[in-house]
Amino acid sequence: MSESSSLAAAPAGQALTVQQVSAPMHSPEWAAWLSDLGFLPGEAVRVLRRGAQRTGNLVVRVGQSTFALRHAEAECIAVTPRRHD
Repeated sequence: MSESSSLAAAPAGQALTVQQVSAPMHSPEWAAWLSDLGFLPGEAVRVLRRGAQRTGNLVVRVGQSTFALRHAEAECIAVTPRRHD
């Protein structure tokens, strides 16, 4: 995973950086809601756990907070691997 992809496609455990948050046309309010939760460009994020199905819920950590997101919500968050400076 060298280029930006969605948080929904990210492997569990990998340190990531939020690049962008968007929203589907049917739920434009998701972008503001995800930003309010802390999914902001430059923020550290990591998938901690996935549901049993590949398109199930994800448990993610953003900053110091942990959330459960639906797959569709995680699709709205573009991420890249976190660089170790």
